[in-house]
Amino acid sequence: MKIISRKSLGVQPVFDIGLAGDHNFLLDNGYIASNCFNKSHSVAYGYVTYQTAYLKANYPVEYMAALLSSVSGDQDKVQRYIANCRSMGIPVLPPDVNSSGEDFTPRGHQILFGLAAIKNLGAGPIAAILKARKEDGAFTSLADLCSRLDSRSLNKKALEALIQTGALDLLEPNRRQLMNDLDITMEWASRRAKEQASGQGNIFDFFGESSNTKTFDIAPTTNRVGDYSSQEKLRLEKELLGFYISDHPLSVVSRSARLMAPINLCDIPESSETKIVTAIAIILDIKEVITKKGDHMAILQLEDLTGSTEAVVFPKTYDKVKHLLEKDKRLMVWGKIDRRDEQTQLIVDDMQPIESVRMVRVELTREQASDRQVLQQLKNALNPNPNHNYGNSSRGNSSYGRNNEPENSNKIPVIAAIEYMPKLVRLGNQFWVQDEETAVKALKEAGFKATYDALITK
Repeated sequence: MKIISRKSLGVQPVFDIGLAGDHNFLLDNGYIASNCFNKSHSVAYGYVTYQTAYLKANYPVEYMAALLSSVSGDQDKVQRYIANCRSMGIPVLPPDVNSSGEDFTPRGHQILFGLAAIKNLGAGPIAAILKARKEDGAFTSLADLCSRLDSRSLNKKALEALIQTGALDLLEPNRRQLMNDLDITMEWASRRAKEQASGQGNIFDFFGESSNTKTFDIAPTTNRVGDYSSQEKLRLEKELLGFYISDHPLSVVSRSARLMAPINLCDIPESSETKIVTAIAIILDIKEVITKKGDHMAILQLEDLTGSTEAVVFPKTYDKVKHLLEKDKRLMVWGKIDRRDEQTQLIVDDMQPIESVRMVRVELTREQASDRQVLQQLKNALNPNPNHNYGNSSRGNSSYGRNNEPENSNKIPVIAAIEYMPKLVRLGNQFWVQDEETAVKALKEAGFKATYDALITK
């Protein structure tokens, strides 16, 4: 069948969704062919969309568990969906060697972490764990686990992954103790297996108590030690999972983060290039760079509760914030989105430790919140000299809650508590202030009820 381009013959176009004109063709039998998105295809997509929305609305725990299982090999997506679970009020529990399956599993109103999402724990070890658990019941100790699964089924690296991700916490909550005991426990289990294979056994085996927990009371242990710090536990979880699971360094400010930094880092690739971003994040990695001129700058890896992104600190900003550039440092970051060579990054303008972040809270009635004149009075009270703070005041806007806001030297956000509204409202950057005490005093003098507070108390 000969195909002739419609573009060359001037044939009347047919419906063609999202494709260039020369994708419609005149066939030699007189028919017109096109890469059309036909109605049956559209109906199928619409039906699947409806089903998906129905399941998420009516079976949220089961839906999110299935969604997490479908992306268990993609750490970025797993982290994003776990953040979605938290925002939906669905706790995602750490892995448990006695309860977790291969995939994420719904359990009541919670989701149990799937073993397949743990690094260094392949399909073979997972299958061996599940089989042993099904045949002989729950594991009672590290010695029991090592005794029932030899090193060919579950090697040292896999056991370390289970310990450091919290999968053995219900057997022994002290992860450092388990790590210290691991080598001698594995040696003991290996020696015991060889004795049983050769018919030697031990005193408990001779008395028919090989399956009794007393057998494992004789397993050697090291001297008791203190557990890892919470920060060290999280660091080890991060190494083996790609994200934090039992807790997160930013969880203490999770509610404030949603209010003061409405754009998540995972959303940056889809955000407008001119958008001014406020983020509450933790520094995962720092790479210092010296420019051709000999100036110092840095490339950071930042992470919030939803994901991570690359951030660039140019020399001028670097001189201002270099004392804050430490791994695991929790910061409030101001910056701008930049795209180059199909790569999205955050250009940092300023940053501040979250411990020193302050906010101003003002109470408004519903009538005040919708009255432009009142909002202008509020703005004037907060920023009596707007040209000094913003340069060209025409860039400002008296409405609040906008994401694409003018650059602002003021770093203290203003939060509005509006009458009868359950959630607080973050006012736009044009309302932000430089000094919380001065701002609260000015608001009170203008007739508003206002206070100020720290982002976190510790």
